[in-house]
Amino acid sequence: MTYNTIESIDPHQDLILAFEQNQVDFDRIADLTGVKLKSFEGAFGEYEILYSRDGGQVFLLGLGHASDEPRRHEAFRKLAFQTRKRWSSALQLDARAMSDRLISNAILGLELASYQIGFLKSTADDQERNAVTVGIMADREVSSIVQEAQQTATSINRVKNLVDSPSNVKTPSFLADWSRESAADYGYRCEVLEEEELERRGFGAIVAVGKGSIHPPRLIINQYIHDEGSPVALALVGKGITFDSGGISIKPSQNMHYMKSDMGGAAAVLGAVELAARLKLPINLVGVVAAAENAVDAKSFRPGDVITSYSGKTIEVIDTDAEGRLVLADAIAYTLEAFKPEYLIDLATLTGSVVRTLGYSAAGLFTENQEMADGFSRIGEDIHERVWRLPLYKEFEEDLHSDIADLRNFSNQPIAGAINAAKFLEAFTEAHPKWAHLDIAGMAFGSSEYAKMKSASGFGIRLLVAFMKSLTSK
Repeated sequence: MTYNTIESIDPHQDLILAFEQNQVDFDRIADLTGVKLKSFEGAFGEYEILYSRDGGQVFLLGLGHASDEPRRHEAFRKLAFQTRKRWSSALQLDARAMSDRLISNAILGLELASYQIGFLKSTADDQERNAVTVGIMADREVSSIVQEAQQTATSINRVKNLVDSPSNVKTPSFLADWSRESAADYGYRCEVLEEEELERRGFGAIVAVGKGSIHPPRLIINQYIHDEGSPVALALVGKGITFDSGGISIKPSQNMHYMKSDMGGAAAVLGAVELAARLKLPINLVGVVAAAENAVDAKSFRPGDVITSYSGKTIEVIDTDAEGRLVLADAIAYTLEAFKPEYLIDLATLTGSVVRTLGYSAAGLFTENQEMADGFSRIGEDIHERVWRLPLYKEFEEDLHSDIADLRNFSNQPIAGAINAAKFLEAFTEAHPKWAHLDIAGMAFGSSEYAKMKSASGFGIRLLVAFMKSLTSK
C-alpha cells in the first residue's frame, strides 16, 4: 500500500470510520449515508459496510473499550483481511479524532493484512494486495508515524514469510543469504560462519546438532552499529532450527510438518535487527542466529554422546530433541565473548512445556534482572505481545546433573521443562547480570483466523524493538 495525506473526505471514495465502543457518532454516519443506524455498537473487531450518498463504501469499524487499545491493530487487520476484495484502488481513513498511537495501529493492521501465506502456490492471487492508495485525513503531520508503522509491518511480514517457508527451501544457508541481502539493503553488517569454521573454532554443540543433515549449520552474526565509538548495548541470540525431526529421539509424525517453524526465535532476531536498521534507531545492536537442521542420518549425534561446547563446558546428550538449547549454548557463549553486551536476550521456540503452562497467550520470560522483568512485562502488555515471568530457582540445577559431563541437556522430569531448559541456558551466560530468556514456543506459530492451518505470527519483533527504544530513551 501507499499512503498520502488528504485535506478533505471525498464521498465518492471508500472510507474507514473507526469508533470506540458506545461512542459511535450516529449523526455523522447518517449525514454520510442517509442511514439512521442504531445497531452498530463499536465492539472490538465489529464492522459494518454502508454506502455514502455519493456511492462510496463506508466501512464502520469497532475499536472496543479502552482496555482493547493494545490490540487495536488486530481490528484493522481483521477489517482489511475480510473486506479487501471489496476495496477500490483508493481508500480513505478519517484520522482526525485518532491519537498517534491509534494511527500507528491502523497502518500496522492494514499492512499486516497484506501478508500472503500462499506465496508458493502455482496460481496467482486474484488480487494485487498492495495496489491501494490510502489517503489519511488528519489534523496534524502524521507522515513519520505512518512510515514507522509501515516499516514495522513490512519487516514482520518478511519474517512471517521466513517462518512459513518450507524447510527444503529454508535451509541454514538460506537464512544466511537472507541476512546478507537484508544487511546490504538496510545498512548493517552481516558475517556468516560456515561448517568448517564452526568446527575449527570449537562450536561443538552447533556442529553436533547439524551433523545429521545434508544442509550444514551456520552461525549468522548481524551488527547494526549506530555509534562506532560505543559498546554494544544489546545482543539478541536466536534459535534457528530450520527443521526439527527430533533427531535419533525422533518426534511423532502427526504434527512434525509444523517443525519448519522451529526457527521462530531466529526469525524474531533477524527481523528486529532489520527493523532497527530501517528505523535508524540510536543503538549498538548485535543479532546472532545459530542455524542448523536436526535430521536423522548415520552421522547424527546420539543420546548418551558427550559434546564439548564453545564455552568449554561438556554436555551429556540425554535427548537429541532438546537440540535448540544446544545451539543456543554455543551462540550465547560466543556472543558474550565477542561483543560483551550490556544486555543479552535470547529467543527460542524452545519447549512444549511453556505452551502447557501459558497456552497461546504469552511467552515465558526468565530473568533474574528485575529491570528487564518489569520492562518486558510493561512493554508486552502495552503492545499486546505479552510475556509472563517464570522462576529460575537454584533447586532446578540438580535436574541438569550428569555423572560424566559438566551438565546434561535434558532432565527427563515430567514437569518444569521450560524452567529446566532456561536453567541449562543460564549455565552458559557466565552469570550475566542483564540476561533474559524468552521461550516463545506458544506465540511464534499457531492457529489464527487468517489461515486454515497453523502459521507464523511475527511475534517478538515489536517487543524487541520497543525494548530497544526503552534503552535509548534512558
